This record gives sequence, structure tokens and C-alpha cells, in this order.
Amino acid sequence: MYILKRGIKKNPEKRWALPDRIFFGHGACALLAGTFLRLPPLPGFHAERIIPAEDFAGGHAYVTDGVIVFDYHGYSLRERLLAHHAKGWSKRYPGWSCSIETVDFDLLDTAELNSRKMLGPDQYLHDAIPRAQAFIDKVDHAVASARARALLTASPC
Repeated sequence: MYILKRGIKKNPEKRWALPDRIFFGHGACALLAGTFLRLPPLPGFHAERIIPAEDFAGGHAYVTDGVIVFDYHGYSLRERLLAHHAKGWSKRYPGWSCSIETVDFDLLDTAELNSRKMLGPDQYLHDAIPRAQAFIDKVDHAVASARARALLTASPC
């Protein structure tokens, strides 16, 4: 799990200068998910959120078809993403727990995001939606999603 240095998220220039995976993994995940759903490269996906228990950090948004997910890591199995996320935050914060919620609001709407303590696309140094779309466009979605789905039947040895 990558940990940001103190102050980066509060400094618009430093935050914008982060590599894409770190940028979308530390605060802009909702915008990546919302952009994915605006012009979905694959059918059948919806957004979910990891909501930490009260007083804990570690929220995350991603898109899923119920089996595989897409987020800043690319495609992976949903259960693996959830286990990885919980393991990382639990290590850092003993007692960390969360709930999973289906997103029922527009992930690109600033007011909706702000009401859930997330930044909207117009609250970054530059417009984050084109950056998210460029990140999404770099992926061969058919190949990457098939690779993730193949992990369901892969032998653990």
C-alpha cells in the first residue's frame, strides 16, 4: 500500500503532479469510476464504495460487474481487491473495518461528492475527467478483464 507524504493532498500542484495510479488511488478514485461509467468500455458494470467505519480513513470507489473490478490497479477480482484494501488499512489502523455500498449517485457531480466528503472534478488543479479518460483509454479492456476473470479458475499452485 502506498502512503502519501503529509501535505500532498492539500497542495493542488503536488497532488496533480502525482503519477496517475497514485492520483487515482488517493482521492480521485470516484472520478475514475464515474468517468468509466460515463462511456463504459465494457457492459454490466456499476460503482461501489468502500466506506470505512467511523473515524477511520480508507474509503475507495471502483466499478464492478460483481466478479471483477476496475480501479487504479486496472482489472482484478472483486474479492481480491476488497481483501487487499482491508489488509492494507487494517495493518495501518488496528480495528479498521468497513462496509461496501452500491453507489446510487453521480460520481462526477461535485455537490454529490462533496456531501460524501469527496472532491468533485472541478476541485482539482485542472479538470480531472480528461485525465481519468486518458487513463481508461490506455487499457485494453477486453484483454485485461479476461485476464482478471481467468484468475477465478487459476490453480493456487
